[in-house]
Amino acid sequence: MGTVSQFHDRLRPPARRIGNEEEAVSTARNLAGTLRHQASERDINRILPFAELDALSASGLTAISVPPEHEGLDVPNALLAEIIAIIAEADASIGETLEHHFSVLETLRTQAAEDLKASLFSRVLLGDRFAGATVADGTELSAEGPGYRLSGRMRQAPGILYADWIAAALTLPPGRPVTLYLSRNGEDVQVVDDWDGFGQRTNGSATTITGAVHVDAGAIAPAPSSGYSTGISLGLLLKAGVNLGIARAAWADLMTVIDDGTATPSRLGEHAVGIEITAAALERAGRKLDIAQVNPVEAAMADAYFSASAAAITAGETALSAANALFELAGEASAGIGLNLDRHWRNARIHALSLPRDGLLHRAGEYMSLLDPKPGQGDREH
Repeated sequence: MGTVSQFHDRLRPPARRIGNEEEAVSTARNLAGTLRHQASERDINRILPFAELDALSASGLTAISVPPEHEGLDVPNALLAEIIAIIAEADASIGETLEHHFSVLETLRTQAAEDLKASLFSRVLLGDRFAGATVADGTELSAEGPGYRLSGRMRQAPGILYADWIAAALTLPPGRPVTLYLSRNGEDVQVVDDWDGFGQRTNGSATTITGAVHVDAGAIAPAPSSGYSTGISLGLLLKAGVNLGIARAAWADLMTVIDDGTATPSRLGEHAVGIEITAAALERAGRKLDIAQVNPVEAAMADAYFSASAAAITAGETALSAANALFELAGEASAGIGLNLDRHWRNARIHALSLPRDGLLHRAGEYMSLLDPKPGQGDREH
């Protein structure tokens, strides 16, 4: 049975501002060094990392994607994905929490009215964290003054336990998809800690219950109208970042337990190259997403979506491959319960479940079929 979280009113120190990209990377690496120390213990005993996430907020790292017009740093997307990978290598569950936080901020940037953006981005700069959820069937919604009254529940979603704000996706009558931004501080909002997955055990997945909560019209934004929205593409890119972190963590542990005689250099090289290919795919997708954000025309957004899909699929396969290789190449030295090295496979396997791989492959096939004809076809004389 789940328990109702009472941690949303925890006090945090004020967040500092990160001034440049180099500081963002060094901050991530310093925090990762701290997060790594007790990551295995948190996984084994399911110790929720409230203090660790508060440290991330206080460091300013959770605000590095805030746009410059709202006094943020707005790091390039490839760098944002690399920072997610750095954190996920230390603790994959915390990396996933950041994955969803930054994805919500991109949707806020592209869809919300200026007043709402100004209000919520100012909260991000102070250290507030965000998570997204989808309103479940059967939830009641009724008009009330300049807004709506919401009663019901949202589907279980990662990061909710640690969020200060919940971006709830639903459809307003007569069929208008929107996002509602709800504060966790309201007494009519409860979060139930009901996650029981065997991996990503501390990713903050939970179910939100709303009891007749009022949502002001100013806290409602239209949902993305394009299937290739930059918010969706960024979510795929950051999911790839988490899986790249898992792969690197499995590789690092392999290097500590492997017996020099149990694996040939070519076998090790195979997995090392896979990790490097994945990192390159993230960098390429990040650059394309930068272009789509600056010039959000359909062609650029579709191109970014295709590259982000490729990065996400590749990274998921790399994470599972690296986690399997840890046991295949290290043998019995990796099997001790106390080492808890199986958490890398468990994390990769659970994280992969949220990736619509078949759907992404289908859309990739459609996208490629609409591009230019095969080489030489366009040059034929008519």
